Amino acid sequence: MSAVIFEHHNHIASITINRPEARNAMNPEVMVGLFDAFSEVENNPDIRVAVITGSGDKAFCAGADLGQLIPLMTHSRAPANEWDERYLNDVSKQGAYLMNKDTVKPVIAAINGHAIAGGMELVQGTDLRVAVPQAKFGLQEVKWAIFPAGGSTVKLPRQIPYAKAMELMLTGDLISAEEALALGFLNYVVAPDQLMAKSMELAEKLAANGPIAVQAIRKSARTVWGHPEIEALKMESTFSGPVFKTEDAVEGPKAFMEKRTPVYKGR
Repeated sequence: MSAVIFEHHNHIASITINRPEARNAMNPEVMVGLFDAFSEVENNPDIRVAVITGSGDKAFCAGADLGQLIPLMTHSRAPANEWDERYLNDVSKQGAYLMNKDTVKPVIAAINGHAIAGGMELVQGTDLRVAVPQAKFGLQEVKWAIFPAGGSTVKLPRQIPYAKAMELMLTGDLISAEEALALGFLNYVVAPDQLMAKSMELAEKLAANGPIAVQAIRKSARTVWGHPEIEALKMESTFSGPVFKTEDAVEGPKAFMEKRTPVYKGR
């Protein structure tokens, strides 16, 4: 069975990290598999949104597989298979964290358990987040004298208050799903048997909207973040302008006036 399962139905991609016996920790096969899955989301015009989750009920992702990945990163072991080779020779190690990999389309995290270290960094790269009550979140790299190099020092202080972000990164402590929700890091906390239903409900809402508008709004929000207001407003216009020139922008208002469901074609 593949370490990453990819499916695609009705404009929605489903990605599952499939190493429940290892708490869905990221070994080279997972890293490469996620990179390939995110590349398919980016490049397949039929996909409008993706949902990512983990197998089992213990962990969404426990971060890097310390026995396989870290020795490869520190060159204390040689590559042993094609996954090791690809991990070392291409950008998959960064794309797996959604750090230097832009899917273009929104990604929803269906967090079925703990999201620790690289698992939490993967969550930080997503756009909407649904978690189960028992999930815990944290960046424990500092406890093992390593750096949370999946983008946390950049992303986390932008997504939750600065002082709390620094506490999590410098202590390595964990927080509960309820605290993550209160901090605004999550959108919803739901019972385990409702996790995928809620995540797919959100995905279906996004997939039903104008895909060009969805992608432009996402790109604008991510790009203008941190810029001075006047500069950011000018930047926003570069994303909004082209949307109004699309066929979908004609179809949406027309369908509204005709009291029917719009049919968007992504052009």
